[in-house]
Amino acid sequence: MSNDLFKNAIALTGGISTGKSTVCNLFKLHGFLTIDADLIAHKLLDENSNKIASMFGEQYVENGKVLRKELGKIIFSNEENKLKLEALLHPLIKEQIIKESKIFEEQNKPYFVDIPLFFEKMNYPISKSLVIYTPKEIQIQRLMKRDNIDENEAKLKISNQMDIEEKRKLADMVIDNSQNLKHLQAEVERIIGEII
Repeated sequence: MSNDLFKNAIALTGGISTGKSTVCNLFKLHGFLTIDADLIAHKLLDENSNKIASMFGEQYVENGKVLRKELGKIIFSNEENKLKLEALLHPLIKEQIIKESKIFEEQNKPYFVDIPLFFEKMNYPISKSLVIYTPKEIQIQRLMKRDNIDENEAKLKISNQMDIEEKRKLADMVIDNSQNLKHLQAEVERIIGEII
């Protein structure tokens, strides 16, 4: 891979329910291009729904669409299933991200690649990283509310990822999302000031 590939890229990451998509939307409002690995993954899941059905069972696919919530249940709780799915999806996701980033690089200005597992997997040679940070207690509360689950299930989902404090230490830049939207907007503007 040539070094030019992700020259202007900034990896945007964080933990589950720390506010990555909100931050992405704010960057978009400011005219920044973003690549969303999750969105790409969802699209690829549906494109490969036949493979998913034969790997995990017909009950996880309906009308050519993967039932992500149902599939999630056997992925989150089972390491072997998780690795099987990742082996299928990760190379395809990477290929698509590279395709999109080549187009973005032509503009020669910073853009964001939203990769939830950036530090866990280290699959991408992106030199700058931005972590969306929320203290764990708030993260748990938000996840319980968002997915309508109890505290134990929220903690289990969060424990599947690297601790947010660790990510905070590894990041080049951090956005603090522990308060309200107004505060978050100010944080986004501060980062824009640092990168342009």
